Amino acid sequence: MTDIFELLKGKPEDSDYEKKGVIVQGITGSYGSIHAKQMIAYGTNVVAGVTPNKGGQKFEGTVPIYNTMQEAVDATNAKISIIFVPAKFFLSAAKDALNSGIKLLVAIPEHVPIRDTMEALDLAKQKGAVIIGPNTPGIMIPELIKIGIMPPMPFKAGKIAVLSKSGTLLYEISDALTNAGFGQSITIGIGGDPVNGTRLIDAFEMVKDIPDLEGLVIVGEIGGDSEEMLAQKIIDLGFNKPSVAYIAGRAAPKEKRMGHAGAIVMGTYGSAESKVSMFNKANIPVAKRPAEVPVLLAGKMEK
Repeated sequence: MTDIFELLKGKPEDSDYEKKGVIVQGITGSYGSIHAKQMIAYGTNVVAGVTPNKGGQKFEGTVPIYNTMQEAVDATNAKISIIFVPAKFFLSAAKDALNSGIKLLVAIPEHVPIRDTMEALDLAKQKGAVIIGPNTPGIMIPELIKIGIMPPMPFKAGKIAVLSKSGTLLYEISDALTNAGFGQSITIGIGGDPVNGTRLIDAFEMVKDIPDLEGLVIVGEIGGDSEEMLAQKIIDLGFNKPSVAYIAGRAAPKEKRMGHAGAIVMGTYGSAESKVSMFNKANIPVAKRPAEVPVLLAGKMEK
């Protein structure tokens, strides 16, 4: 499995350790420019932007803009890119990035056509690359690097990994963890579209062997079976780090989509009951509300 920390930070012996370059695709758009500024303010090393026909300009007077990803990668040697383009342009932007050598692609747009996502994932697999999203708030190592749209306030450096399908709940639960004294080693927004480049089980594989990991928080939601698959994986591996879950949409009526395109229960498939039952089998308590997550985590860590 891809070493996500190596992609985000590099190896300690690298000259650019903890200063990995990030390219912003769509940096001159209203959405991309706002969040590029916020990423830079957080300390993220934004080394280039890409907007067709805007090459040669500078973003905020310092970040060079290129017409294509190949030009940006050739100039910066960056391996990380974040996409801020409308969903209908996602596939061409993803191909541009992956064919240029990008190894970590964070896809912000939501409601990307499933066929486009599948085609991008197939190309990423061929290229040995990782896609986070689509419809993701992003990924971050608190107090080091932020690649996404998450506000900085809820997050604090620590030793708890947070994996979340929901952006808003990622912020809320991380804030509750921070206020309870549980900082985060990494937070990954899985994304709420029906098909995602990184599933919960994939994100778990990325974080489970972090040397100083002290706990895991899983924020799931109704729809699909990714939570059940993750719970079974945790059982199979005998993963015993203190872990807590939260499932959004428990009260949602069947066959009614709730917010995310993938959050829909069909019959008994994707129900909250199914997910809670599997987490219980994995000895992972499921919080009834977000504020209960740090309470349950503290209880698990005391045992």
